[in-house]
Amino acid sequence: MSKIHAAITAVNGYVPDYILTNKELETMVDTNDEWIVTRTGIKERRILKGEGLATSDLAVPAVKGLLEKRGISADEIELIIFCTSTPDMLFPATANILADKIGATKAYGYDLQAACSGFLFGLTTGVQFIESGKHKKVLVVGADKMSSVVNYEDRNTCILFGDGCGVVLLEPNEEGYGIQDTLLKTDGSGGQFLNIKGGGSLNPASHATVDAGLHYAYQEGRTVFKFAVTNMADVAHEIMVRNDLTADDVAWLVPHQANKRIIDATAERAGLPEDKVMVNIHKYGNTTSATIPMCLWEWENQLKKGDNLILAAFGGGFTWGSVYLKWAY
Repeated sequence: MSKIHAAITAVNGYVPDYILTNKELETMVDTNDEWIVTRTGIKERRILKGEGLATSDLAVPAVKGLLEKRGISADEIELIIFCTSTPDMLFPATANILADKIGATKAYGYDLQAACSGFLFGLTTGVQFIESGKHKKVLVVGADKMSSVVNYEDRNTCILFGDGCGVVLLEPNEEGYGIQDTLLKTDGSGGQFLNIKGGGSLNPASHATVDAGLHYAYQEGRTVFKFAVTNMADVAHEIMVRNDLTADDVAWLVPHQANKRIIDATAERAGLPEDKVMVNIHKYGNTTSATIPMCLWEWENQLKKGDNLILAAFGGGFTWGSVYLKWAY
């Protein structure tokens, strides 16, 4: 019997209609378009507007579109792994809320939090359920409503983030396609440099925590950049070496979209030219858990069966990792 691999058999995404441009940000904080583009590569980002809308509302249209593409119904989904740093609520899990909204009545699910590396951690988790034979259809969602945790008076962070969702379906594959190798890493000592201090058991929500701005994303930019630019590049290179892959063997690098300079450094370390690197940061900014699956969604029509893809990310925690997969369709 052939080895079972977990393969991505469908991908989809969703971004809100509202576009927050650098020009509009110039009217909100002390910044300008040239400064933002030069340092980050971001020109605009999407924002989910509307009363009562949350991260699950980004996922609903993305998942419904995926099910339609694949020609399956929601009740065929067995497990939902929802990767997010901005859940609708602390509990119930946003995975459960999503299941209810899409009618996935036979699925169970849970949220997974690994910041910007969340999708890779979720993908690796989903692989285990497929390879073990436990499940046939696992939904891995990467979605974040980052606008809900961004302080639009803080010019260091508000320029970076946007809202969006990307989702993939994992199914068994016996032809050798699918996820070939995963490499995940964490370093908790980095937590002090990128975090949201309020809202957990350490600093429960109170007038004091709100007044102190502890419920907004905090980042010590220079330190995070230094760690990210080294570790994301290294882990992409490491997984290639581990699998005897050269730059010629790789069809696409799919990097987390946090900063164009970090993307460029990762591509250079992997020895990959610009035309083999998926980049959409200029349109969407950093959508955290959603960036990698959103890239797969945008480039889906250019992907060919058997293409070698290297996925790489770095996020708060610190978390980072890489996934090597063979495209299955």
